[in-house]
Amino acid sequence: MEAHASVGMLPKVLESQLLQTTKLVEEQLDSEIQKLDQMDEDELERLKEKRLQALRKTQQQKQEWISKGHGEYREIPSERDFFQEVKESKKVVCHFYRDSTLRCKIIDKHLAILSKKHLETKFLKLNVEKAPFLCERLRIKVIPTLALVKDGKTQDYVVGFTDLGNTDDFTTETLEWRLGCSDILNYSGNLMEPPFQSQKKFGTNFIKLEKKTIRGTKYDSDSDED
Repeated sequence: MEAHASVGMLPKVLESQLLQTTKLVEEQLDSEIQKLDQMDEDELERLKEKRLQALRKTQQQKQEWISKGHGEYREIPSERDFFQEVKESKKVVCHFYRDSTLRCKIIDKHLAILSKKHLETKFLKLNVEKAPFLCERLRIKVIPTLALVKDGKTQDYVVGFTDLGNTDDFTTETLEWRLGCSDILNYSGNLMEPPFQSQKKFGTNFIKLEKKTIRGTKYDSDSDED
């Protein structure tokens, strides 16, 4: 009986929390409106200029990202290019792929979408057959593998589809969530709630790997062969 009573109270608790949140937002909006009403023309002009400067800065940042190859999903020809690309950008996702692996084509489809949505991140792909030294150094043994590079260091890996719900039919939003968990892109959703198509079926079996460095000597990664 106590369990049933607790379940019955849950909607009321959630409703109360929602009302409190709504009230808080309304109070904040009222406060902002009151501040605007009390401003004179000079203060409003300064506020307008401040916002214009912020918009210009944002636009300049976007142009800088685009000049460095952000905004598109690109293939790089060699492992030498990999080091140059990660040196230029703060956040990089690199897909290590093989032409004969079907799952790599699935990853390609999703990364092409995300590259246009997340200009703050550079999205690349590299054929493992053209990068034997890099694959050995990063201990990339499972294809596909995404190397998530931040500030020139490989922070994390997405190995196969394990973190994506263990299904070939995962959504772009699921991959976006997984990359957001590693802070390799700006994720606007709730990281505590993975958007798997069926959480009951797939669960939230996400395990973050130990950090790795491109030029370091310590690596701990999945040793399963493709």
